[in-house]
Amino acid sequence: MPTVSIQHLSQRIQQMEESATIKMAQMARDLAAQGNDVISLSLGEPDFDTPAHIKEAAKKALDEGYTKYTPVPGLVELRQAIQTKFKRDNGLDFGLNQIVVSNGAKQSIANICLSLLDEGDEVIILAPYWVSYSEIVKLAGGVPVLVSADIDRDYKASAGQVAAAITPRTRMLLFSSPCNPTGSVYLYEELKAIAEVIAAHEGIYIVSDEIYEYINFTGQHASIGAFEEVKDRTVTVNGFSKGFAMTGWRLGYIGAPAWIADACSKVQGQFTSGATSFGQKAAAHALLSDMTPTHEMREAFRQRRDMVIGLLDEIPGMKVNRPQGAFYIFPDISSYFGKRSGRTVISNADDFCEYILHSAHVAVVTGSAFGADNCFRISYAASETELREAIRRIGEAVKKLEG
Repeated sequence: MPTVSIQHLSQRIQQMEESATIKMAQMARDLAAQGNDVISLSLGEPDFDTPAHIKEAAKKALDEGYTKYTPVPGLVELRQAIQTKFKRDNGLDFGLNQIVVSNGAKQSIANICLSLLDEGDEVIILAPYWVSYSEIVKLAGGVPVLVSADIDRDYKASAGQVAAAITPRTRMLLFSSPCNPTGSVYLYEELKAIAEVIAAHEGIYIVSDEIYEYINFTGQHASIGAFEEVKDRTVTVNGFSKGFAMTGWRLGYIGAPAWIADACSKVQGQFTSGATSFGQKAAAHALLSDMTPTHEMREAFRQRRDMVIGLLDEIPGMKVNRPQGAFYIFPDISSYFGKRSGRTVISNADDFCEYILHSAHVAVVTGSAFGADNCFRISYAASETELREAIRRIGEAVKKLEG
């Protein structure tokens, strides 16, 4: 049988980085398959089940025959529910023709980038950033321009930094709030300042990823698209995976200027067409029904956050802030760089995470995947028992580092 050469792959695929979260999750599974007791804190997936009333709505939809293709931008019933949600929760007014439902928020972001970016267009990405942003931008021909903030500023870039990064090639600003991987939340005043910067530059569009909106401990979520000066140049991205524990349902959506929504539908029509029919029926029910399970999940995450921060604070050299959303902690571990355990030398966050995986059997994700080489990401979407044990193991592992 002839050998298949990697040279047969396209350049775009050869140059694309593998998702670090998925890679670490697979490494953890491989280690567990060898008989090791591995605790995985690598994936951003709620450990809660989808609320029962949402599952019942899907079953009902199946019984009613919702098993066929749907319109590419989504069922009217779901788009109406999203329209109501945008107005109710975000102060955003969208017509049904401005809403597109996709197979997850990740596809929504890909649709947007493929619709708006030409070769060489620059995209300002507020860093640390979600692992897939840069690769999606590059796949669409864009050039990522990272604007970074460190732990001392709660990982939140300033409006001044955004202004300084703008060039004649800038086409888009892309960020998430609450943020993956840091859990940071951009407040109203911070978003307003950024909106004023973008408003002064025609032809730059904002993509605001708000998938963690319902896991927000500040008491109030702010959407940049609600500011008058940028509302016609903002695409708001959201979905059901995080706030409703519906990761496997693969449902995301956007609210956008009509011409961008039309373009996203055009792209999606050639890739996947519409999202799952019975899932969309359940999603509409989720948005308009009892939110108590979502609020209970948020409070459980808040308690875990406080517990995890307390445990990490007891580990010498672990620098931790207090994130206000999502379900991640993003410690700065640069104090360990240059230290060693036997032949293992910790030169960067990649080394640290591999060391923790193999010595403590805890899977976490290197900050380099998120544009922050001094950090690593812990997902606390796990049981309290697992979290306590995982952090105990991490503490024991770093005690062994010398130098």
